[in-house]
Amino acid sequence: MAKQGFFSSVLSGIRERYEQSLLEDIKKDPLPRHVAVIMDGNRRFARQLNVSSDKGHLLGKERLEEFLDWAYDIGIKIVTVYAFSTENFKRDSSEIEYLMNLYANSFNDLVRDERITKNRIRVRLIGKTELLPEAVRLAASRAEEYTKNFDKYLLNVAIAYGGREEILDAIKSISKEVKKGTLNPEDIDEKLIERYLYTGEIDDPDLVIRTSGEERISNFLLWQSAYSELYFTDVYWPDITKLDLLKAVRDYQKRQRRYGK
Repeated sequence: MAKQGFFSSVLSGIRERYEQSLLEDIKKDPLPRHVAVIMDGNRRFARQLNVSSDKGHLLGKERLEEFLDWAYDIGIKIVTVYAFSTENFKRDSSEIEYLMNLYANSFNDLVRDERITKNRIRVRLIGKTELLPEAVRLAASRAEEYTKNFDKYLLNVAIAYGGREEILDAIKSISKEVKKGTLNPEDIDEKLIERYLYTGEIDDPDLVIRTSGEERISNFLLWQSAYSELYFTDVYWPDITKLDLLKAVRDYQKRQRRYGK
């Protein structure tokens, strides 16, 4: 046991030194301003540990809190996380109920979290919010109201979110304006459409990270990620580390973003 502890300590030390070295390299080059994350793998991580799916989701929530600390410490200004898709409503009702309670409690906790106030993090819920239980909507509304004037960082939480649904909703809203005569069809351009998206006119994500080894974006930020860099990692979301985030950012920095040029 003593030998095992010694080797664990050595490995931890090596990892910390590598992490610090990578962090120093990252700060030499431009950082992604907006990072979007598909937090995938909670249930598979739970099965791996032989614990309940609920426990996996709780561990995922706790890891998100750490991830946000890492991201903001690095200097990433906007984080958008994919917490629950419109398709996820097809899951077992007991799992959905647990998740909704977890989301409501999480939004309530944000108001009491001193890190939110200290770091001036604005919080926003995006998605088809009318599909959510009242408790989630009210808790999110309180968090949004409490943080509405914070301007250093932004956290978008996508719940009951679907990229296609977002675009359809934008089209419907624009169509109503055209029908009322308050908008000329000739004035419809990309900037106008962006104003009607759930995300509004914030910067598009520079980098989209997906955990768990799946290599698709699963209806997430379809419009906004048109020119985003995509990064896939095999680790399950509750097992992601600061080193994984640093590797993703470093990989992003090595790419050349041409935007079709």
